Amino acid sequence: MVQQVDYRKLSGADKAAILLMSVSEENATKILGMMDQEEIKEISYTMSNLGTVSPDLVERLFVEFAETISGGSTISGGFQATENLLTKILGKDKVAGIMEEIRGPAGRTTWDKLGNVSEEVLANYLKNEYPQTVALVLSKIKPDHAAKVIAVFPEELAQETIQRMLTMDSVKKEVLERVEATLRHEFMSNLAKTHRQDSHEMMAEIFNNFDRNTESKFMGYLEQFNPEAAERIRNLMFTFDDLAKIDPVGIQTLMRGIDKDKIAIALKGANDKIKELFFSNMSERALKILKEDMENMGPVRLRDVDEAQMAIVAVAKDLAAKGEIIISDDGAEDQLVY
Repeated sequence: MVQQVDYRKLSGADKAAILLMSVSEENATKILGMMDQEEIKEISYTMSNLGTVSPDLVERLFVEFAETISGGSTISGGFQATENLLTKILGKDKVAGIMEEIRGPAGRTTWDKLGNVSEEVLANYLKNEYPQTVALVLSKIKPDHAAKVIAVFPEELAQETIQRMLTMDSVKKEVLERVEATLRHEFMSNLAKTHRQDSHEMMAEIFNNFDRNTESKFMGYLEQFNPEAAERIRNLMFTFDDLAKIDPVGIQTLMRGIDKDKIAIALKGANDKIKELFFSNMSERALKILKEDMENMGPVRLRDVDEAQMAIVAVAKDLAAKGEIIISDDGAEDQLVY
């Protein structure tokens, strides 16, 4: 359905987005090529949320630019059209980052997307909504995520939300669609625009990928000129030694996903605690083979040890993100009970 938009309410970004979606890809490419990356991000975000625009509105816009548009065809903006256009200008790598920022949290529906928003962010938004709206939203997301959100609420709101969820009748389709549309436009869109990775988290990821000499050099620099940042980055980093935070079952899962040669090289440069962690979770036969491999390979370059350890850390973080292993932070809530 073509949306009716008041021309007077169009922002400059709206007009630019409609214009770029109306002209040929060749011309749009030339225009975008003259913009800086921040301008492209803003226009791209608007293009991806443009929807279908009436031919009358398109024509009026072109009149404003003292041009003529023929055919009266509608234009339709969306993620794929935006991505295709940007790829011709910036290349896949840059476009992937821009589109990820535009899309916001992953998920096919608004409710799926809400499931990927942290409980603190979602709770902070919902606490300003009507209680019945809060109850409705939490009834549509996964129970484990709803539980985390309620736990963050002020006690009074949490109690009222629980009561309303218990007594909530079936919701009319129109009401549900209206709430979903509000979430999509007012919350998810703003979240996509404002979400940025914390600079210290980003730097911790960079430090995780340094070899140990480079890491030591730059960490020393930070400790001298910005000790607070150095401490925060160090706390955010996940190193090979942090594998000690994984329980035995998790270590066994981890080892199944790693090339045995990499384990041997990585352990050549590991401390005794980490070596024992791996050794104690191997069968007697596998342990014997591993130790023989480590002995037979002789001296190993420190660079090779670093690369092997970083590869294992990457696998561990990926498995943790998928929920296949647990990396404890030593807090009471992360202690395991058998």
